[in-house]
Amino acid sequence: MRIACQALIAVTLAAGLSLPAQAAYLWAARTDDGAVSLRLGELSSPRADDDAGTLLAPRAFLADGKTLPLSRAGSGFAVEAGASGDVRAEARQLDGQGGLTIYHARAGRSETRAVSDLELVPTRPDGNTFRLFWKGKPVAADRVNVQTSAQWNRSLQAAKDGSVTLDTPFPGRYLLEVSVRVNGAVTVDGKRYEAVRHTATTSFEVGK
Repeated sequence: MRIACQALIAVTLAAGLSLPAQAAYLWAARTDDGAVSLRLGELSSPRADDDAGTLLAPRAFLADGKTLPLSRAGSGFAVEAGASGDVRAEARQLDGQGGLTIYHARAGRSETRAVSDLELVPTRPDGNTFRLFWKGKPVAADRVNVQTSAQWNRSLQAAKDGSVTLDTPFPGRYLLEVSVRVNGAVTVDGKRYEAVRHTATTSFEVGK
């Protein structure tokens, strides 16, 4: 997927990206059998089957770029993945008014390298401090939303270095989400879009 941006993307969100209101996101999570489930919506309320079907070009892959088998499963997708390593996924969705959302999802926090265009990355393996990366460069996250499987929700403010740190006081699934809007027209696969949003999630499990 080729993306050409007419806005100048610098190393802060204010220069070429802006923070829109919170919206639905794509999220990936490990299942008990070692596979990965990919869902559209929110952690507490995934979308219905037909909403997942509106996603364009969904794909799942590893840090080295290897594509993983992906298939429709209920209200989302099932990804065949190994027992170790973080899994990324991407998909696109049109809003019916000429706008485009590009979703980025990550399951796991063991790797400290950004792979997707927009990605929340732990500063150390399995750590609780994250940096936001845009096209491989760290940017100031400003605000990151946190949801958990126990309905514990927070909005984290970035530290002076642009990182965010969260507590994990109880076991369960934690999901971090951030959305940014590209300022300026963007061309994706040869088609021009005036409004483009990128939404990134990182989810991980905290054991007992």
